[in-house]
Amino acid sequence: MASDIQKYGFKEGLPHEFELANLGELYANFFDDLIVPHRTDFYQIIWFKKGKPRHMVDFNPIEIQPNSILFVDKNSVQCFDENEPIDGEVLLFTDNFFCKTEDDTKFLRSSMLFNDLYSISTIEIKELRSIFDSFFKLMKIELENDLDNYQSDILRNQLKNLLLISERERQTQNSAIINKGPDLDCVIKFRDLLDKQFQLQKSVAKYTEQLNVTQKRLNSATLKVMDITPKQMIDARVILEAKRLLVHTLDSVKEIGYTLGFEEPTNFVKYFKKHQTVTPIEFRNKFGN
Repeated sequence: MASDIQKYGFKEGLPHEFELANLGELYANFFDDLIVPHRTDFYQIIWFKKGKPRHMVDFNPIEIQPNSILFVDKNSVQCFDENEPIDGEVLLFTDNFFCKTEDDTKFLRSSMLFNDLYSISTIEIKELRSIFDSFFKLMKIELENDLDNYQSDILRNQLKNLLLISERERQTQNSAIINKGPDLDCVIKFRDLLDKQFQLQKSVAKYTEQLNVTQKRLNSATLKVMDITPKQMIDARVILEAKRLLVHTLDSVKEIGYTLGFEEPTNFVKYFKKHQTVTPIEFRNKFGN
């Protein structure tokens, strides 16, 4: 059985909560930490230039192709392949760095690169290699300059452009276009609230009260944007956390049930089996190490 999931904060002592690193060096230097399940409180843009690793993010195995970029949301549980050497670049940043204005926050939260409930976002670089090379090179050059009042804004603008080009390419490759507008705004607010309260709050009505919208309005928005109901979104978030805790901690099923807001362990077991067709213990035995 795995021990508790290790969580990493952003490296201290840097001028910004923004870092560019060589993926091969990072993999070599922190191999033992990266090949076990871990989570971070920052966003990651991982450019796999070489290698075909099997990367795990929240129980989703991702078969990486050379010259592809993976976008990992903060707090996702991920695990690198221990058998496949990799090389490339990795860009790390936090909400503190990117979200200087309300528009910045809205932009990041509405980007499907980090917020797609359907899948983990990856794009293949293809003919865009030179463009991504240029962005990474420009950011490296800026980081080598002396720190001044302009640096963080320049880096943020370069990062934003990189995200915009990535999102456009992702839509081209996946043909899934999410229309940005009032429905998406509503879903983003609901999802942010859900992330903070899902352990204690599982009633759609309680969320709509806080959002100051009707249940009909929220239902319409989530169906248009995510193709699932608010209740399904709540259940999906609870089940994801249950899976994380079952596989990556030593907590008992009873303790996990309490953590997730179930006063009676039997209620948690019934709830989990209803959504996964197996009991929590069966799931743990299947996926635990």
